[in-house]
Amino acid sequence: MRALVLAAVMAAGLAGQAVAQEGDIAATIRGQMDAFLAEDPARAFTYASPGIQGLFGTPDNFARMVRDGYPMVWRPDDVRFGPLRQVDGAQLQSVYVTDADGRAHLLEYRMEQIDGRWRIAGVRLLQAPEASV
Repeated sequence: MRALVLAAVMAAGLAGQAVAQEGDIAATIRGQMDAFLAEDPARAFTYASPGIQGLFGTPDNFARMVRDGYPMVWRPDDVRFGPLRQVDGAQLQSVYVTDADGRAHLLEYRMEQIDGRWRIAGVRLLQAPEASV
């Protein structure tokens, strides 16, 4: 009986950690999108992982890539978070974005935790689900 109670308490604790992690990851992604909306590339760059920062070098280079390659992230009209998955040790967050023209996009954010803070290590555009009639 004691083992069952201990298992239930541990499961509840792990579930609470998972919910907190999802919230922190969503806050990181939203924070970067808010920075893009405010046209603050320096702040948006702080949400990127060191690998991404090294790849682009400057906040302006990074902002140019996002603006040109991911306009739905640069100017999202609506953002909704899908499931968070762990694959080969990486945290992958699905994000549904509607752009200013009403088109739906599905993105997958690869997240890294560095010094206790979540950072964006990559974004991949996936095929958006078909709209239902």
